[in-house]
Amino acid sequence: MPEISRFYGIVIKMFFKPKEHEPSHIHALYGEYVGIFDLQSMEMTEGDLPKKAQELIKEWLYKNQEELLKMWETQKLRKLPPL
Repeated sequence: MPEISRFYGIVIKMFFKPKEHEPSHIHALYGEYVGIFDLQSMEMTEGDLPKKAQELIKEWLYKNQEELLKMWETQKLRKLPPL
C-alpha cells in the first residue's frame, strides 16, 4: 500500500482503486493502531485510533480532500505534505 504522507507518527496510505472497494478512503496507521477514513465524510469508518490521532487526520484530510479524491479517481498517487 503506497504511503501518501507521514506526520506526528501517523502514516497515511491508499490502495490503488482496482484492488480496493468504494467508498473512497485512506488507511491511517499510528503505532499499533489503525483507522480507515472515508474521503467524503472525513470520518473514521473502521479502526481503533486514539481520539487525538483522529483529530489530526481529519485536519489533514480537510486540507487535502480534493487532491485525495482526485488520486482515488485517477489512480495516480503522489506524496502530499505533512500536517
